Amino acid sequence: MHDLNRTAFESRPGIHIATQGEFAGWMTWQRDSFETHTGPFWHRMEDDGTIRCAFRVEKKHLNGSGNVHGGCFMAFADYCLFAFAAPILQGPAVTVSFSSEFLDAAREGELVEATGEVTRAGMSLIFLRGMLKSGARPLLSFSATIKRVKRRTPDAANSP
Repeated sequence: MHDLNRTAFESRPGIHIATQGEFAGWMTWQRDSFETHTGPFWHRMEDDGTIRCAFRVEKKHLNGSGNVHGGCFMAFADYCLFAFAAPILQGPAVTVSFSSEFLDAAREGELVEATGEVTRAGMSLIFLRGMLKSGARPLLSFSATIKRVKRRTPDAANSP
């Protein structure tokens, strides 16, 4: 991947890089309290420029049957969208469409990883797809659209 994309990826606002433990060298955002509470979710750029995301399943991620809650998978997949798009985002964005298929369950202690790609990036819309896996076992496939948004100034928010 071009160094400019790597720089854009590593310099997104609110980034935290782990310095110890299983995810040493991986990044997470500290600006989203929901993801911080739900996760921790992590991402990194591989040497070939692909983005990989991961989290270790904890008891708090489980439903009453002892499997990862579907909402947790979906929250993690949504996190992954912004990691996959980070090299090209150039500012804030929001999810406008999200579709997923549950393929298998994961249990406490498993490492859930995600890979994906931007399939098309326009001026305002970015289309993406990805897959969550535990080892070679597919867990969730997903596709989504995110929209670049302009930061609103206080004056713009109050204008007619």
